[in-house]
Amino acid sequence: MFKVFLGIISVTLVWGYTWVTMKIAISDIPPFLFSSLRLLIGALPLFIILMIQRKRLFVGKENLKNYLIISFLMAIGYMGILTYGMQFVDSGKTSVLVYTMPIFVTIISHFKLNERINAYKMIGLIFGLIGLLFIIGLEVIKFDTKVVFGELLILISALSWGSANVFSKLKLKNIDIIHMNAWQLIIGTLFLFIFSIILEPNHTIEWSNKAILSVVFNGLFSTAFTFVVWFWILTKIDASKASMALMFVPILAIIFGWLQLGEKITISIIIGSLFICAGIFMNTYNFKSNPLLKKFG
Repeated sequence: MFKVFLGIISVTLVWGYTWVTMKIAISDIPPFLFSSLRLLIGALPLFIILMIQRKRLFVGKENLKNYLIISFLMAIGYMGILTYGMQFVDSGKTSVLVYTMPIFVTIISHFKLNERINAYKMIGLIFGLIGLLFIIGLEVIKFDTKVVFGELLILISALSWGSANVFSKLKLKNIDIIHMNAWQLIIGTLFLFIFSIILEPNHTIEWSNKAILSVVFNGLFSTAFTFVVWFWILTKIDASKASMALMFVPILAIIFGWLQLGEKITISIIIGSLFICAGIFMNTYNFKSNPLLKKFG
């Protein structure tokens, strides 16, 4: 159990710090190019794992369509749109907005997976909405166009991430996780690189040491390392318990952004973050398995 606890801490810390490194990288490297490089570096260790395990490397015709769909949802819908929107939003705030993903999953699952929204999940949705109002409310009132645009893009990326999670449950239940993600990352790399060529032809690129280190960190640690550790954790404990770690990621991101980038921590961000974390808890915790709630519920 200590190894599991250590794994959860390491994943949470890496994901919490990832947002700072992303913000650093996209100040020197255009967002779509950065995202494509991140996914490429993340894919390589997964293919190495497949070769070590002597598993099938190639994609069968029966899975190609589903791999293309989830790659598009995760690479363009999530990673590309997220990184583009992050240009206009602080790293800590970006993390909080992105981690509304479990709330979007609850809504989509209600219609697509027949996982009905109960009273607990409804409370979580209300908490999430209140949290969003606290976080983006001031920008809407001031109508800081760039910031509002960035925040909307980040919420769209969270929706795409949630859609990808539901799609994987529907279409990729019996697929080897490492195989699917290795190909998802490499296909996503191609998607993002094409978008970069089309949308960022004249963008200035500065290969500074901090940008290169940020790309490597995001590829090896934020993508490859955390992926392997996270799915190992899920084999050891319930997904609902493991998902509780998600609540701490945006909190850590806010702290790291304040410490390293000097980002402001306002009362509205704190309150909004707490409401969103409460919303994540209400939408991921398995209340039915709690014997105390069974006794008094």
